[in-house]
Amino acid sequence: MADAAVEFLLNNLKDLLVYHTHLISDTKSQIEGLERDLRVFRAFLRDSVKKRKKDEGIQMLVRNIRDVVYEVEDIIDAFVTQATEIKAQNYFIRAFKSPVNLHTIGRRVEDVRKKVEQGRIDFALLSVADEDKSEKSEVRPPRQKDVVGFVDVTTDLIRRLTTETEYFDVISLIGMFGLGKTTLAWKIFNDPDILYEFPIRIWLSISQQFSNKDIFLAILEKFTTLTDEVRRKDEQELSQLVANNLSSGKFLIVMDDVWHPNDWDRLKAALPSGNNKGKILITSREETVGTRASLPRAPHKLRFFNPEESWELLRLEALGQLDCPTDLNSLGRLIANDCDGLPLAIVVIGGILATKYSASDIGATRRAWDKVSKRVSTHLTKEDPGNRMNKFISLSYDKLPHHLRACFLYLGMFPEDYEIPVSKLIRMWIGEGFVQHNKDYSLEETAEKYLEDLINRNLVRIGKIKPDGKVKTCRIHDTLRDFCTTEAGNERENFLEEIKYNDRVFTPPISDIHKYRRLSIHSNCLDFLSSKLPDSPHLRSFVCIPKDEYTLPQANSSAIPAAFKLLRVLDVKPIKFAKIPTDMYQLVHLRFIALSFHSQTLPPKFHKLWNIQTLIVDTTSRTLDVKADIWKMKQLRHFKTNASAILSKPSRDSEHGAELQTLGTISAESCTAELLHQACSLKKLGIRGRLALLLEGKIGSFDSLVKMRHLEKLELINDVYPKPPSEGQLLVLPQPYQFPSTLRSLTLCATHLSWSYMSTLGLLDNLEALKLKDKAFMGRTWEGVDGRFRRLEFLHIDHTDLVVWEASSHHFPRLKGLVLRNCEGLAGIPDELAEIPSLQMLDLYICRFAAASARKIHETKRNKQAEGGAAFNLSIFPANE
Repeated sequence: MADAAVEFLLNNLKDLLVYHTHLISDTKSQIEGLERDLRVFRAFLRDSVKKRKKDEGIQMLVRNIRDVVYEVEDIIDAFVTQATEIKAQNYFIRAFKSPVNLHTIGRRVEDVRKKVEQGRIDFALLSVADEDKSEKSEVRPPRQKDVVGFVDVTTDLIRRLTTETEYFDVISLIGMFGLGKTTLAWKIFNDPDILYEFPIRIWLSISQQFSNKDIFLAILEKFTTLTDEVRRKDEQELSQLVANNLSSGKFLIVMDDVWHPNDWDRLKAALPSGNNKGKILITSREETVGTRASLPRAPHKLRFFNPEESWELLRLEALGQLDCPTDLNSLGRLIANDCDGLPLAIVVIGGILATKYSASDIGATRRAWDKVSKRVSTHLTKEDPGNRMNKFISLSYDKLPHHLRACFLYLGMFPEDYEIPVSKLIRMWIGEGFVQHNKDYSLEETAEKYLEDLINRNLVRIGKIKPDGKVKTCRIHDTLRDFCTTEAGNERENFLEEIKYNDRVFTPPISDIHKYRRLSIHSNCLDFLSSKLPDSPHLRSFVCIPKDEYTLPQANSSAIPAAFKLLRVLDVKPIKFAKIPTDMYQLVHLRFIALSFHSQTLPPKFHKLWNIQTLIVDTTSRTLDVKADIWKMKQLRHFKTNASAILSKPSRDSEHGAELQTLGTISAESCTAELLHQACSLKKLGIRGRLALLLEGKIGSFDSLVKMRHLEKLELINDVYPKPPSEGQLLVLPQPYQFPSTLRSLTLCATHLSWSYMSTLGLLDNLEALKLKDKAFMGRTWEGVDGRFRRLEFLHIDHTDLVVWEASSHHFPRLKGLVLRNCEGLAGIPDELAEIPSLQMLDLYICRFAAASARKIHETKRNKQAEGGAAFNLSIFPANE
């Protein structure tokens, strides 16, 4: 990844020259010269993007640039780490044979400068023009993809699913990857007739390596609360529990992407062969899976798209609508036909065409589409059908701007079928240096635009949506993930490597990890960290996301910092450290760190990690005494913990804090005027502790919140432990003018407020999302008040004793989503909420008395949908309520 490496190193050198000249005083002139040469490198890399695939000379030069940049990056980072603290010399003896000193770094920089000069001569002789430099694209916001095609297949499958049989019915949908099996199954899963017919619907993503226990627990989750006792049961016990719950009643289970016949054999042991009302829908690439599962009937083999379906899908992907300019019609149909009816191919090509579409210049669009048309035909070769999809993905990848390539390949760091939190992803991108500075946007806003671009290009799928419409989680198709890991592997880019555990052996072997720059491992993590890890001075990211949480023995607590000395990104939160090793504080290049430990203190030495941008710390304690002076951490932008963090007050000479955007959750005592003044740019703030004392002005300074001009999200968690939560009841709530005027999202937890105070919250002018958790409001009756909640779009209520809720549609005119959890006494949901045009979602969890009114709202919405109204989703757990 030469482009990303050069960009990051340029920013790194700029910071050194501006902020840390005392570390590089003897080599400053060499580094300044290198910085100038790197800018020439960057210009060459940008100009040569389109030529790299065709010109072997350019390919070789790009690889040389990448290797040279990696070499300099390692040397600079090692030198800075050592120069930061003399004690660190011993830390590097094993990895670098001897301490890196000023003379060593000077000589190495000179060697690199010679390579740079030779490189400049080489590519100065190459007249490289970017043929598509004039092409411009119109960026559209991400959208939920329209499901098109397969109308006949959909009708047939729904008919089969809704027709009773004399036997337990298993229907298999078989087809090659890219045909759209998952998309079609998802469409059926959410079809109104299916929603009406099956009160219990369960979607299961079956990966290549799945656990029976995980699947059984996922099914049981729909029928009961998963207690620790249930989770401790073995597979056989869980299998019996699943069979018991599925033995009667109607249900639909979709098992997506079953790989092998023996996988089906493992799963069917928990299914009730005697229940002829239950239905199973399986998707698989393997016909043998469908043949074995679908007996006595044959599996349904999914066909390819016909020409009209192909053209319809291409228009939606490329234009965002079915209307197509006349000048593009015949060319577009030609491109659609060249995709040979493969929906994923159409989606990929559509993403490319979308970036070249300009409504204001159809002529330029036609010329750009014509180029794509010629390239599509060359990628569709009958001689190599097995590699066809990779060629499609490669075509889309080659069209990515250089700054998006690293971001896309980085998705290979996450496990298969993993739902990636967007906030985490973009902060990791930023920590890696993939996100370029833009004077008009913050790094986070720029990263969000990168993600939108990847979504618009159909390389990333939307998972969950936030109440404000932004993407909360995202996913990547298995085929695209395979492309990422292959393209980014050691044999090509040496960008990242995934360690897998098969047959009690790690692959690639642990002895090879010193070669890699980024490493991920998602199973047998403790075995890996308990092994003798070789020194890996090139490694910049280590990501470990196992399914279960583990405690790392103290004897192995130094495994990571001892082996990976130049880390920038460390994500090991599922692994709990018994103790933070002292050598962790020598990882001064860390920019993103997410970890867990058994401690109630964040050690003071954490502030030595002066490059940290994102610090995520989970602890088993209710409180976290932050001994580290975060006001000395000049790069810190996001600090998050699950505990109540006790922070030191900023001193008069505290220089930093204005960079902070996220701070939570801090103790009520820490919420002082001094802290809020220092952290003046906060966008998200969480406070946990004795809120009554805070609101009464006895501790902290809630009044200072109104001065926060950027605060959009506020979370208030009432915690009076060791007293009972009920003794912490809030008797007052601040007036609307005492909240920040910019507030868009508010969460209240365990406040035990009277429902009468909802009228106060309703006057918050810009409030869009309100979450009331764990008895935030208590009382039997809540009556809506006119003129309130004019902008509210999302309302979440859980654990309350509410019985009667009286409200009408004009009390929540913009409401889109309503979530009710553990409201067991609630008699019903106001019928008039069905009249809110914007209402799209209603989610009930253990609200048995309210279920009937929810179904009535669903029926009303269903009738409106038939008349052209918006789609509406209803979810009820348990489904038989």
